[in-house]
Amino acid sequence: MRLRAINLDCPDPPALAAFYQEAAGLTPHPESNAEFAGLICADGLVIGFQRVDGHRPPRWPDQTVPQQFHLDFAVADLDKAEARLLGLGAGRPDHQPNEERWRVLTDPAGHPFCIVKG
Repeated sequence: MRLRAINLDCPDPPALAAFYQEAAGLTPHPESNAEFAGLICADGLVIGFQRVDGHRPPRWPDQTVPQQFHLDFAVADLDKAEARLLGLGAGRPDHQPNEERWRVLTDPAGHPFCIVKG
């Protein structure tokens, strides 16, 4: 058994795929469309974004709408990576549990993700 894909619910799959494509340099899946957009990692893993009507973004760190999962990305410089991602449309929650080691950001659909020194 091999992990093939990770899929995130969202209101606008092409827009969220474009954010992660620009942020992480991933390759667009050739069959992406308005209902499902995917990005292909170098090892073949697909990160998919599927349209969900009435999508409610997670409310991190509040758990009224839990995050359920999040993605971590290794970066060489936290400050530079954070500035770049904010420029691409990421958000930065006020609660930062250990911002010297990692930063919690949110993608344009509200999913929390982390950038980690590494």
